[in-house]
Amino acid sequence: MPVFEYTARTLKGALVQDKVDLPSRDDVIAHLRKNRMVVVQVRETKSRGSVFQMGKGIKTRDVVVFTRQFATMINAGLPLVQALDILAQQTDNKRLADVTRAVVYDVESGNTLADALRKHPKAFADLYVNMVAAGEAGGILDTILVRLAEFLEKNDLIIRKVKGAMVYPAVIFSVAGIAVAVLLIFVIPTFQTMFASVNMTLPLPTRIVIGMSDLLTGYWWAMIGVIGLTAFALNRYNKTVTGKLQIDRFLLAFPILGDVLRKSAVSRFTRTLGTLVSSGVSILDGLEITARTAGNMVIHNAVMESRASIAGGETIAQPLAKSKVFPPMVISMIAVGEQTGGLDEMLTKIADFYDDEVDAAVSTLLSLMEPVMIVVLGAVVGGMIVAMYLPIFDMVNAVQ
Repeated sequence: MPVFEYTARTLKGALVQDKVDLPSRDDVIAHLRKNRMVVVQVRETKSRGSVFQMGKGIKTRDVVVFTRQFATMINAGLPLVQALDILAQQTDNKRLADVTRAVVYDVESGNTLADALRKHPKAFADLYVNMVAAGEAGGILDTILVRLAEFLEKNDLIIRKVKGAMVYPAVIFSVAGIAVAVLLIFVIPTFQTMFASVNMTLPLPTRIVIGMSDLLTGYWWAMIGVIGLTAFALNRYNKTVTGKLQIDRFLLAFPILGDVLRKSAVSRFTRTLGTLVSSGVSILDGLEITARTAGNMVIHNAVMESRASIAGGETIAQPLAKSKVFPPMVISMIAVGEQTGGLDEMLTKIADFYDDEVDAAVSTLLSLMEPVMIVVLGAVVGGMIVAMYLPIFDMVNAVQ
């Protein structure tokens, strides 16, 4: 839908300038009049799409606060449209406010809340929309919204923990790369000039370092091109089904890091599915939504095979066991949950357990990577320095 900029006056005479996403100019005018505002000007912005459809500026934390406040107002007995209107006015995130105003308009036009939210997939994911639909159908929208807020908070926490574990090594390796580049570009050529003035055979480590310096200073453009092409090729390969599957399988098999990713994926899968099932979403729909939000093609395929198994009258646990991604404890607990009829509770227990496991795995990863990075950095930089001083030692020995 297009985005319209409008200028209007309130009943108190205050001038309001804002943006709203609605189908047409007439709809914008009708929307403003419903909100008891006098239209001054309405014009369509020259944007390629809705600001909130691009998904920029709407953080998980904003949606969590929105959801919690929404649940509180619905539980207090406020009408749906009034609650949404209050949320649109008080949210600090302008793009989320625009989304909410559009949702208010759709609900006023006769759409269900779930259908109105479904029009904004960048702000409200499939999981969110399906749980709201289940809450509307069951008359427990406030309860569902509270569950959604808790789920989003815990899921965001896990994601931030995994990403946070990657920041430290990325910074260290970036600094190490810059330090090595400075040595090769500025320091090594100085030694090379000095050695060239002395007619002597250089040790092998020194020749290797000088060769690396010549390669970097003489063919830096080719190296940048190779790195760029490699990154581009990997990105394109990762966008294919086969490539995504191979890369995700490699990451899961990677020592230590793979353990963190696997436990994080198990936690997300069990919490997502448990939340959906406990909210009244059918198991088949829940598995399909969970597969789409898995973030890993190996997990996605395992979950979809499990969905096919359920559709064929079998169990969830057997296909998950065949994937060899999920630990035996998880498979056993899911099987017990299916047999006892308490699958949602069992999935929540697994998720809580693996949240703690992710914490421990991240701590282990960081504690192991710190000394490894120090040793690698020291070996690379120290090795280069020693390599450049070896000829000097030979020169001193020759003089003696």
